[in-house]
Amino acid sequence: MIGGGTGIPVILKALRKEAVDLTAIVTVADDGGSSGELRGALDIAPPGDLRNVLVAMSDMPKLYEQIFQYRFKATDGPLSGHPIGNLVIAGVSEMRGSTYNALQILSTLFHVQGKILPSSETALTLHAVFKDKTEVVGESHIADYPGTIDHVYVTNTKNSDTPCASRAVVDEIMAADTIVMGPGSLFTSILPNVVIPEIRDALINTTAQIVYVCNIMTQRGETESFSDADHVKVLHNHVGTEFIDTVLVNVEKVPDDYMDNNKFDEYLVQVKHDFIGLQNCHVRVISSDFLRLVDGGAFHNGQAVAEEIMRISERRS
Repeated sequence: MIGGGTGIPVILKALRKEAVDLTAIVTVADDGGSSGELRGALDIAPPGDLRNVLVAMSDMPKLYEQIFQYRFKATDGPLSGHPIGNLVIAGVSEMRGSTYNALQILSTLFHVQGKILPSSETALTLHAVFKDKTEVVGESHIADYPGTIDHVYVTNTKNSDTPCASRAVVDEIMAADTIVMGPGSLFTSILPNVVIPEIRDALINTTAQIVYVCNIMTQRGETESFSDADHVKVLHNHVGTEFIDTVLVNVEKVPDDYMDNNKFDEYLVQVKHDFIGLQNCHVRVISSDFLRLVDGGAFHNGQAVAEEIMRISERRS
């Protein structure tokens, strides 16, 4: 799986129960909150998305998960807002010289089912170029600009070198039978991985079936008014070719006035369906009820998505 944010851990947690050789490739362009502070202070890849994936792919007891995910209170001075897991990943990264090395150790410690790889071994800075030619630098600032994103790209945060994929990432993509992207923020969780040149080239050249799990809701500052076909077109435009084979689309309606706009203020309305547009993207469309409603939010049903991914993989084999 390729992505970041809170979307892919839901699917990874379900896929971990299946008889598959699972690899997660996770974005390292987050510069906000605890991850942003730690990457700036220690010159490491941001740990937040990696932390959530580590928990999703681990068989750690519930108490361990609660400890790992515990976030210090706003009144806790220098520790304010930091999850314990972020501090653990940061500490082991410093101790072992890289976040890649830290993840290998922590994966063994927490009995991770599969592999977790940062998309790059250095922190990356995300740049968004809007239709009006304005460029916004930094993942945490992009949603605040009132415009439509044209494209994004990444640079190394600490130097001017071309961003490189983390060791083993390209090999995993090339050896995979099925590659799953999403769900997750299109411009800030998925594309920061895809636009790394080595990863982009690997996605073009791999023989794997590439599956995109389309988002259920549009996102403020990123995909306002987007249809499912618009999501696919953006991905194809960034790679430079039609590389996605199959798209999973949720067709179950989110009830009117269901979303808690105070709790989930970044999500706007349900993604519109454009099946003719998807057909023109030359992708296979699997539409079903992938919806899970929880605490005023609309999420993917991880088990339903995982079952569909397994069917896709079995048909290919």
